[in-house]
Amino acid sequence: MVKVNLALQGGGAHGAFTWGVLDRLLEEEEIEIGAITGTSAGALNGAALKAGWQRGGHAGARDNLDWLWREVARLDDLSVPRWMQAFLPEPGIVSMAIEFSPAYVIGDTINRMMSPYAWGPLYQNPLRRIVERFDFDDVCAESGPELFICATNVRDGKVRIFEGEAITTDAILASACLPTLFQAVEVEDPETGAVEAFWDGGYTGNPALFPLYAPHLPNDLIIVNINPLIRDSVPVIPSEIQNRINEISFNSSLLRELRAIEFVQRLVSSGAVPEGAMKKLRVHMIADDDLMNDLSVATKMIPVPSIIARLKEAGRRAAGTFLAHHRGDLGKRQTADLVEMFG
Repeated sequence: MVKVNLALQGGGAHGAFTWGVLDRLLEEEEIEIGAITGTSAGALNGAALKAGWQRGGHAGARDNLDWLWREVARLDDLSVPRWMQAFLPEPGIVSMAIEFSPAYVIGDTINRMMSPYAWGPLYQNPLRRIVERFDFDDVCAESGPELFICATNVRDGKVRIFEGEAITTDAILASACLPTLFQAVEVEDPETGAVEAFWDGGYTGNPALFPLYAPHLPNDLIIVNINPLIRDSVPVIPSEIQNRINEISFNSSLLRELRAIEFVQRLVSSGAVPEGAMKKLRVHMIADDDLMNDLSVATKMIPVPSIIARLKEAGRRAAGTFLAHHRGDLGKRQTADLVEMFG
């Protein structure tokens, strides 16, 4: 039995890639999940996994993740016409077709010009009906993987971590609250006890890694990355520019924490600090930057069933490749080259 922690990024409907990764990892009965930290889509995936795990272990977690993404794909008010789904089979083509479609362009323009508060009593968060159906007795249970949900406090701009009984419907919605689309979610701040407004956790932790530094948690950390670290082409059109700005900002907090981890690794390896004085994590990463480079912000915001299905399969494939090459490294050595990542 090998124990690992999971760090699940946010990225809208691209979180279906994480679904595929988790689905494949959960087939491995010898891998036990000690803790999960998640932001936005990663928060939904983490909560669904934890709740399912409580009911039925590995199989229960897989079933509950399947339920979650079936529900996401049925968000009728965000879906594209069925004729478009059938006509455009390739993910890159579907992404481009949505991004340049008149309906998407008009909607995107409205979002840039209109505050979500302008909708008044007509406003509703389309994710609420899904998240409200989570069994929070299971999500917040003391047994099973520990769960940490990341959100950003609007007032002071600091990261906030919800855990245990503080994880509620509103806490998860806060973690997935893009301010241009959704009204800020008000939740009792776990640090101050005051009711505060929160936005998407990706601005301050995508996801936050520091909760996993606790001594009792495993030393192996698997990061599921769905925001590409590298794009070779320079964005030139407004939507591409905005998308890359979001990717860079949402990756920056993760990269800062990875730099800190690599710094600690060097301190321990050089003998500057004694072994055991600081937690020396072993970092692993599962990603598919080639696929994510073919997609765009359009497929993040619009859960196209055909794209979600392909993202799941890509996630399963990426996790399978990782296990084929590095299953024996878990619990022994790091497989992510942090030095090369920052070079």
